[in-house]
Amino acid sequence: MINTSMQFIHGVVITLLLLSFSSLAKRAEFQLTLNNHLFYPAEIEIPENTKVKLIIHNQDDTPEEFDSFDLNREKVIFPQKKAVIFIGPLLPGRYEFFGEFNPNSAQGTIIVVPNKLAPDRTESDTNAKKFPSNNTAMKEVSYVN
Repeated sequence: MINTSMQFIHGVVITLLLLSFSSLAKRAEFQLTLNNHLFYPAEIEIPENTKVKLIIHNQDDTPEEFDSFDLNREKVIFPQKKAVIFIGPLLPGRYEFFGEFNPNSAQGTIIVVPNKLAPDRTESDTNAKKFPSNNTAMKEVSYVN
């Protein structure tokens, strides 16, 4: 009896672990490179209502701070290092970001596009979500250290 219940508990734990690992493996990843105080690409399109992993490679010899008021994110990226920032799920629209140490050159935009698999929307629904306020982004994202 005890062996059977322990086997069942082990099976449940293993199943839950496998499910959590498979959900992490399927998360969309997007790459940004910082070189000569510029972000490449300067614009990235991501799908709406999807949490994504943004990987930023700082190829410069100086640190930079990824900063975005729209996304409610800040992260220092050391020289010749990578940083990971999770963003989303977000509504369709434009979300600006910049390098705080070089704000005049290190600039970019994340464009959230409607999911092609999402049900049809009316024109008024699409226009209402085209440029969401900062409050919308702040409510839908959380900090990751």
